[in-house]
Amino acid sequence: MTILGVALLALCTLIGVFLGDLLGILLDVKANVGGVGIAMILLIAARVWLLRHDRLGHATKLGVEFWASMYIPIVVAMAAQQNVVAAVSGGPIVIIAAVGSVLLCFAATALLGRIGGRAPRDAAEVEQAGAVIAGETTAPMRPSTTAGR
Repeated sequence: MTILGVALLALCTLIGVFLGDLLGILLDVKANVGGVGIAMILLIAARVWLLRHDRLGHATKLGVEFWASMYIPIVVAMAAQQNVVAAVSGGPIVIIAAVGSVLLCFAATALLGRIGGRAPRDAAEVEQAGAVIAGETTAPMRPSTTAGR
């Protein structure tokens, strides 16, 4: 049920905001530090834990997945409320930290892509995926030639 997804999202958000405020106090910053990000990580961890312990029914799983996918736009909207001008006026360390974190994310993504080493998809698999995305549920399944890799 979608309502359980909302409840899980609300719980993770409350815990994340509390931990973000606590982190702000510890760092002597008069703001929430990473509360929304902490909440997102908690939501992902809770979903994985519930799936591993087989505690999600089909309807509940759909509700949790719906709200997990909606969380990214929520994070973007909340981040848009932050006072970027005041942060940048704090000095060049903010810009250095931002550029450094983006570069670190790019490097981590490249590293994970190389470690994954997934074989390239063949044309039939790509065509089947495109048909499913387009809503053609009766698209014929073609055997994949990459099954033996």
